[in-house]
Amino acid sequence: MPDKKNYYEILGVSKDATEEEIKAAYKKLVKQYHPDLHPNDPLAAEKFKEINEANEVLSDKQKRAAYDYEQEHPGMGGMGGMGDMGGFGGFGGFSDIFDSIFQGFGGGANVRRDTKGENIEMRVDLSFMDAAKGCRKEVSYFRNEPCKACAGTGAKGGTAFKTCTKCGGKGQVRFTQETIFGRTVRVGACPDCKGRGKIVTEKCPDCKGKGSIRRETTVTLDIPAGADTDSYIVKRGLGHASTEGGEAGDFVAVFRVEPHKLFRRKNFDLYVDLPIPFAVAALGGTVNIPTLDDTMEYRIPEGTQSGTTFTVRGKGIRSARGGTGNLYLNVQVEVPTRLTPDQKRALEAAAGAQELRQYEKSKRYADSISALYGRDAYKK
Repeated sequence: MPDKKNYYEILGVSKDATEEEIKAAYKKLVKQYHPDLHPNDPLAAEKFKEINEANEVLSDKQKRAAYDYEQEHPGMGGMGGMGDMGGFGGFGGFSDIFDSIFQGFGGGANVRRDTKGENIEMRVDLSFMDAAKGCRKEVSYFRNEPCKACAGTGAKGGTAFKTCTKCGGKGQVRFTQETIFGRTVRVGACPDCKGRGKIVTEKCPDCKGKGSIRRETTVTLDIPAGADTDSYIVKRGLGHASTEGGEAGDFVAVFRVEPHKLFRRKNFDLYVDLPIPFAVAALGGTVNIPTLDDTMEYRIPEGTQSGTTFTVRGKGIRSARGGTGNLYLNVQVEVPTRLTPDQKRALEAAAGAQELRQYEKSKRYADSISALYGRDAYKK
């Protein structure tokens, strides 16, 4: 039976995690692996699929309970317990049991599998604007690059090696040991060829038989618009060379986006605090607002209160898959703290004995405010 996916490990939570912890972990991973941030990246797409699959099970109480039971009692589903197995349940004898136990060691005790080289993960800093708009960036790093002279074999000319006679080229052998409990058998890497299945007869002079050479590598990253902190780009085969003849690992660039002085970001939406003068809030007017590309005029309606949020559609961050977020303006009305005696008398005369709301609608109040601050002065 194939191993079941560990949904707790996929979401990065413990088995006793609460619903809130599972929900928080899911949201964080969705943001990190969303396909919009990793176009044409099958690894990210597969990870995103796993995350949703794990969340679908663990966020449902009944599905989670069934999953937990299956994890604790593997192989019991539909078998009716041990009593229905009939001895060894159809195994052909001890040798079949032995082979089934070691099936996980590279697909069987007599099968050797090439090992992929180690991945290299590198943190890459991006400015807020570069991440939002997309950019091209070159980064340099050191890696164990496959030796070209021997094609990564470690043998001179790539051919100066022979098949290991101890393991027959399979890279693994069985070890038998007598203990007080009887004879035990295990499978391990061949000690003669170190699991490679072959023995070098003459080492490559360029890499001294290592199969790789440490060199500085420069890679160009085409970073899509909308990249965010903890999103990443994978460059296949640009990690460390394999030590056992397999393919090279991958280079993974993980991004960290620097904060901006004005904008705050949530996915593809932008938020900005917009301070406006008291007169503009009371009378209405046009102000300049910042966007990713430039500034634009925006009309503030009469009687706007501090804390009001306006939405400017399509002025957020453009997604690599199409579509653009919104820009949200959080209005902060600047109330004057120091008034001259004449200004105070003008306000009192405008307000009189009536409620402020009534006077905001009256021409007298509007004219008084305009005289104090200059209505046209706030159109920038």
